[in-house]
Amino acid sequence: MQAVRIHDYGGIDGLSLDEIAPPVPASGEIRVDIAVAGINFIDVYMREGKYRDSKTYGTPLPFTLGMEGAGVVADANGHARFEEGDRVAWCLSRGSYAESACVPEWKLVPLPDDIDFDTGATLMLQGCTAHYLAHSAASLSAGRWCLVHAAAGGVGQLLVQLAIRRGARVIATVGSREKADIVTGLGAEHAVLYRETDFREAVMELTGGEGVDVAYDSVGKDTIERSIRCLRPRGTVVNYGGASGLVESVSPLALAEAGSVFFTRPHLAHYLADSDEIGWRTGDLFDAVRAGELRVSIDRKFPLAQAASAMQYLEERRSRGKLLLDTG
Repeated sequence: MQAVRIHDYGGIDGLSLDEIAPPVPASGEIRVDIAVAGINFIDVYMREGKYRDSKTYGTPLPFTLGMEGAGVVADANGHARFEEGDRVAWCLSRGSYAESACVPEWKLVPLPDDIDFDTGATLMLQGCTAHYLAHSAASLSAGRWCLVHAAAGGVGQLLVQLAIRRGARVIATVGSREKADIVTGLGAEHAVLYRETDFREAVMELTGGEGVDVAYDSVGKDTIERSIRCLRPRGTVVNYGGASGLVESVSPLALAEAGSVFFTRPHLAHYLADSDEIGWRTGDLFDAVRAGELRVSIDRKFPLAQAASAMQYLEERRSRGKLLLDTG
């Protein structure tokens, strides 16, 4: 089978489309024939070697990229919860940039008949990220202000909608007027063009000088200091990515001076701790889609052989929704 592999950490030129033997499931695993794989910034960090020493997301070389996918069970490996032919989706099990992968059984989610593969894959890593951000990582409730960076991207669009679903008021940052139209169409009250306007100044003006209760920052290095200073006293900044570079440090005194605010840098893995938590989050997301409260936007789908082009598209911040690889 074909798989997109990494033999050395580095740029997109290090991606290799290899012909390898189909994987054989170990104890506790199920083999899935993959229909689509999700493309995410975590794949970029892994390719670059930024997680090489991570206890949560370690990447010993060589490895197959991809942390999210959807497809059909090819070998249930004796597990009673699934049968060959069942439609499933998963995230946080590496190897989805391929035609087949072995996935821990407890990480797999049965896909309902009314949820297609594209939607199912999207609602795993990016959907569950948006869900834990809105429900668990910070105190977000009716009437509270939140700032969402990169709001027109895959996670951003879902997070805007889930925050509004919880009654929050959303200020979004975007890079173009086209993207501003996307996020206001999803219900964001304000879209700040960060290339034209200092987003902190805009936030303080829009909130009457009080600041936001929560700032969701996936941009990282270029924005984190101002995100902290966008908060109202005792607010929370959630740094969950580093599109401009990973945040290396934050001064504790800076948090105090900003209003005794809180800083957290979570991993999705700790918010998908077991099959029950995975089932709760994905079930809630599926219900939101059915109720018309959550719109899933697929920007582009690339062939597996064009994984490098897909990652470049993501890194250039051109995405206006979910990016997928067609692996079937």
